[in-house]
Amino acid sequence: MSSLFSRRDALRASAGIATFAIGGKAMAAWPDRPITLIVPYPAGGGTDIVARTLAPIMERELKATINVVNRAGGGGVTGHDAIARAQPDGYTIGMITNDLSFYTHLGQSKLTHRDFTKIGQTNEILGSVTVKEGSPWNTVGELLAAIKAQPGKLRGTGAAPGVNWHVGFLGMMDSLKMDPRSVVWVPAQGGTLGHQDVAAGGSEFSTSSLAEARALLEAKKVRTLCLMGDARAEQFPGIPTLKEATGSDWTFAVVHGMGGPKGLPAEVTARLSDALAKAHANADFQAALKQRTIRAINRKPDAWDAILETQLNTYGRLLRDAGLARG
Repeated sequence: MSSLFSRRDALRASAGIATFAIGGKAMAAWPDRPITLIVPYPAGGGTDIVARTLAPIMERELKATINVVNRAGGGGVTGHDAIARAQPDGYTIGMITNDLSFYTHLGQSKLTHRDFTKIGQTNEILGSVTVKEGSPWNTVGELLAAIKAQPGKLRGTGAAPGVNWHVGFLGMMDSLKMDPRSVVWVPAQGGTLGHQDVAAGGSEFSTSSLAEARALLEAKKVRTLCLMGDARAEQFPGIPTLKEATGSDWTFAVVHGMGGPKGLPAEVTARLSDALAKAHANADFQAALKQRTIRAINRKPDAWDAILETQLNTYGRLLRDAGLARG
């Protein structure tokens, strides 16, 4: 009998059929049915575009169907919660973002990045400092000097208080030892609307992304003074980084990646991570992100986890200092 099992095991191994133990049960030949990829935001947004560009390429790598499902609501909380609560069997995964660095501090949810198995980072969307075309400030230094000279007069925008692009603003001001309360923050329902408010003259500057400003930049409605990144954007090489312009080391981006529920088996995680890395290197994926001024970055699970942990702590301090933390 033992020799029969040995022969069967050898045949199974030679056929490349993997068996994983999940919840005390054996799962053979994963994946043998479709995978659901949850996007915690509406269709057509940056996270959705990344997911839908990756999915067909990863399908070829995994030889399985990947269904992209949008679970929007609660500023991303609803979808992130659905990913975290899924069975850890590799059949429900999702796009997760560094919005997970805000929820617990703002009292919106107990979810943090620690509630997920990381598969890999996919990209980042850099924050900026953008003003109306024809404004009196040609550099971010000039804008900052105007803020110092006229505290409480100039208006900034780009997001709701305590959310992504506002945190980018808080970090920039903190790094330059400037009081963020010297700016009147105008809430915006998304970075694109923030830039549009600047173009219309409602606010003096926005700190939302270069990607969201691109159409207005090309139409010469706005002017981006600097990027909150560690390098200039290939598509707009004339725009300096915040460090080049001011000496500040502060960087900020909305970060996207792929993850699953906590407890995802190591073998499944490794296969997903490998498939993601191969899809990320695909020329079609790289071209799609470049076209949208989104920076493609593939970080392995451990490296991405470390970044999210740092952000969870850093952003929490900024929100506490601004009096916005509730959790």
